[in-house]
Amino acid sequence: MASATEVKKYLAYWLQLGKKILIPSRNLSLLPSKIICGEGYSIEFEQCWELVADKKTGDCYLEGTKQTIQQLLSSKWEISNCARCAMPVPIIQLGIQDADCVCSDIKNWPNNELPKPREPINSKDKLKNIQKSLKNNL
Repeated sequence: MASATEVKKYLAYWLQLGKKILIPSRNLSLLPSKIICGEGYSIEFEQCWELVADKKTGDCYLEGTKQTIQQLLSSKWEISNCARCAMPVPIIQLGIQDADCVCSDIKNWPNNELPKPREPINSKDKLKNIQKSLKNNL
């Protein structure tokens, strides 16, 4: 089962590559201009997440996919890494899975010459881990 945190991360990664979130019932397509801000997600992304995670919003899709955000938040789906591009993708636990990755309609992807999308990084924790590793190696 995919947790809300995993689905949120999945959306953040793909939004960084220019995929939009589609909300047909409201005739909306969302693409926050900023996804990461410092050590967390941007306010714009958080507002987008709150909208799509709310059941009252109706069906919401990541551009190029067939699964709704609400379906991904159910017990039938999990988020795993794509074997082709190493990006997070939804995998159905029971049933038939489409063979295409979310990246199949992005030209020149995967591209190892560009920085890959990422999630926010807590700099203090990262530095503490480096410090601990250096102490252990001494």
